[in-house]
Amino acid sequence: MIYVGIDVAKDKHDCFITNSNGEVLFHAFTIANNREGFKILLQRIQSVSDDLTKVKVGLEATGHYSYNLLGFLLDSGLPTFVINPLHTNLYRKSLSLRKTKTDKVDAHTIASMIMSDVSLKSYSDTSYHNEELKSLTRYRFDKVKERSKLKSSVSRLVTILFPELEKLVPSLHLASVYALLSEFPSANAIATAHLTRLSNLLYESSKGHYGKETATMFREAARNSIGSNMPAKSLELKHTIKLIRELNSEIKEVEDEIKRIMDEINSPILTIPGINYRMGAMIIAEIGDFNRFDSPDKLLAYAGMSPSTYQSGQLSNCYAHMEKRGSRYLRYALYNATKYVCHWDSNFGDYLSKKRAEGKHYNVALSHATKKLVRTIYAMEKSGQAYLPMN
Repeated sequence: MIYVGIDVAKDKHDCFITNSNGEVLFHAFTIANNREGFKILLQRIQSVSDDLTKVKVGLEATGHYSYNLLGFLLDSGLPTFVINPLHTNLYRKSLSLRKTKTDKVDAHTIASMIMSDVSLKSYSDTSYHNEELKSLTRYRFDKVKERSKLKSSVSRLVTILFPELEKLVPSLHLASVYALLSEFPSANAIATAHLTRLSNLLYESSKGHYGKETATMFREAARNSIGSNMPAKSLELKHTIKLIRELNSEIKEVEDEIKRIMDEINSPILTIPGINYRMGAMIIAEIGDFNRFDSPDKLLAYAGMSPSTYQSGQLSNCYAHMEKRGSRYLRYALYNATKYVCHWDSNFGDYLSKKRAEGKHYNVALSHATKKLVRTIYAMEKSGQAYLPMN
């Protein structure tokens, strides 16, 4: 076997090639992060092995810096292993007490690691192409978070400009309320607005739900409002609402693309009551290829949801906390999906109630239900079978 260790960086990659006998075939060398550099690496690998299936390439998970190189290696038919940097760091420390860390040393360490660790799973083409779904779900997550901050700003500004409005509507974040505040961004502006214009605006933006009666109510409340007349705050409110509308459009476009990909994948996860396209896509995207995991317990460890263990002599931790390593996006998706699944599926709902009856805090009980959900998803993805609710 031929082992190739690669330390990935932004502009260049350091590589080291050895064989199963421990013979150094190529001492650490540097390639540029471009097509020419990739070709040089492939040529050196081919020069020492005619059979690429007998080659193992290892590199650290370094996010977007490794993405292009990883795609090239997979397209070239090279079995590639993406390793958690935490593992390589611990492995390097186990080799020597000296604090020696350079890019060339790291390349050698990675090659040694894939030579010794038979439990590593090669990165599949499925995982690589799954990155598109991961990019979309994470992008949506960030955009929704950004929108939430802007909505908080709207609430803050309305409290200053027209505080009475919040009690007159089910929510400040309705299309009709945004339409009203975009054109009349203060109590003073609404108080002096023409009633016909106000009525037509509300009728159109609410699709007929609000009309002249509501417009009259808003205008009377505005005339008696304690809201401040601050043009600068009014301008901020108009711009904030404009940004929220733009984000709504972007999020909708991203969600449509997520749905398209999920329809192509045709994952059985969507047959679980309470898991929609968005949450299901985030779970599938963050886990990637289920074949990388031999058991649901390894998947739980990957998600950072297995309890940490500490024992020294007669001392052991009785109240172990979750490790919380791995993808925070995956933990977020699993916990939130579990809440909905427990609501819509009696099997999970009863399980959550049972844990609560045992005296467990809600969050602890929910974590047990989440583990049950992970084991269910793992079994479904492995078998390809849809969810069968228990009667």
